[in-house]
This record gives sequence, structure tokens and C-alpha cells, in this order.
Amino acid sequence: MTPDLPQSRLSRAFVTAWRQLPFFVWLIALWMLLWGQFTWLAFLTGLVAAIVVTRVFRLPPVELSGRVHLWWGLVFVLQFLVAVVQGSLLVAWQVLDFRRQPGAAIIAVQLKTDDDLIMTHVAVTCSLIPGSLIVDTDRDRRILYLHVIGVRNDADVETQRASVHQWESRIVRAVGSRAQLKAIRADAATRTDAAARGGAR
Repeated sequence: MTPDLPQSRLSRAFVTAWRQLPFFVWLIALWMLLWGQFTWLAFLTGLVAAIVVTRVFRLPPVELSGRVHLWWGLVFVLQFLVAVVQGSLLVAWQVLDFRRQPGAAIIAVQLKTDDDLIMTHVAVTCSLIPGSLIVDTDRDRRILYLHVIGVRNDADVETQRASVHQWESRIVRAVGSRAQLKAIRADAATRTDAAARGGAR
């Protein structure tokens, strides 16, 4: 049995590396997004940064769902790019519109899923879209605190809160586990029923 031991270790190492690959790729993509550059230099420096983060710093292992839906991943990327463009134009218009102040607020949004990685994805996504920025998080209660501009009343606050939940739903559909996907769908069905009952009154 001794000769098989190195092969067994190699097999376990391969499985571990394969499971961590989406997280590794996400770190590189995040690095390129933060720098706002999609070049070979940004990719290579992101690769070095990902290696340092995953190998040098002894962080707890990230438990991935093992599920990646390519279609919903593509939908998320396209919607994210559209949101970045729209957010940039909206912020520019609010700055140039001297007739009224855009208004700002700090809002709390409680996520529907109980997962550190999903929470991180949602926080990064919201921070990268112009007009909103994560200022604090409550990991135990799964609450994100966002500073947002363009908020003037309670309806605007609820719109911003619903937007965060939509990004959470998109991320779960792309890389979340089946249990998380089921929870998101159940919550969406509950909110739809509640809206239907409210409209029928």
C-alpha cells in the first residue's frame, strides 16, 4: 500500500485544486476589476496576487458550492457591465445637475443566504457599481451597510435594497449551491405572493 500513497496524495491535491479553481479565477478577475484594466499585465499581476493570497497567507479553506452555471454567469457579467455604465452616467448627471442635491443615505440590507463567499461577492459587486459603496458588514446577521447616492425618500431606499437582493439572486444562480438556489427561489415566490395579495386589496 505504500507505493500508492504518493498517488493518493496527488489525487487529493488535484481534487482540492480543481475545487478551488473558481475562487482562484475570481481573485484574478477581482484584481483586474479593481485596477480597471483588462490587459496581460493586469492578468499576470493578478495571478501573482492570487498565488500570494492562497499560498502565503494561511487562510481558512473556502468551501465552494461545486456548482457553476455558465449561462447565469454570463448573464451576471453582462448585467454587471450594463449596471456599471448606467451607474457612471447617473452619477455624472447627478454631479452636473445643479438644480437639486442628489441625496445620500446609509442603508442596511439583510441578505437571504448564509454564506461568506456569497456575501463577499455581493459586497464587491455593489461597491464596484458607481453610486453605491459598502461601508460596513455584519457577518453574524448577514447585513451589508451601503452608502448610496440618489436617495430622496423611502421608496428610493427600498429600490436600492431590492437591487442588492437582485444581485444576490444573480450570484446564487451563477455559483451558489442548490440549497441556496432553492432558498432564493422560495423567497422570490413569497415576495411575489405578498405583492399579489397587496395589489388585490
